Amino acid sequence: MDQTSSAMVVELTVTDFRKSLTFYTETLGFKVRNQRDNPEFAYLIKENVQLMIEQSHEDGWNIAATSYPMGNGINLQMEFADIEPLYNKLKAQKRVFYRELKEVWYDTGSHMSGRKEFLIQDQDGYLLRFSQYLGDRDK
Repeated sequence: MDQTSSAMVVELTVTDFRKSLTFYTETLGFKVRNQRDNPEFAYLIKENVQLMIEQSHEDGWNIAATSYPMGNGINLQMEFADIEPLYNKLKAQKRVFYRELKEVWYDTGSHMSGRKEFLIQDQDGYLLRFSQYLGDRDK
């Protein structure tokens, strides 16, 4: 497992640490890079994606009261080599998708950049966008 840190790592405040840890590891396939208690915290990694989760607590870095859905107004795009196995696993578990798997092409100015992607929410409502790069093409 890669032990280097990314230039930017998102830390999510969660309402039920054990449930979140199970979701991110057992359901989504992240590995625990390191973990601690009091407050409960885990640094998670999968391929080149790194994120942290921490149990909500009184001394946390929340600047206002939190409520569901957490992270309203953002989505966390995570790029992986192949997202279809995860999509199929989630589909078999009858998970609710915010957006089903589809191919999209984004205009980058000089060309079109292709991706497969799907979106789900975790139990706290964070919007997770799973993305797979398909290549570039002319406009």
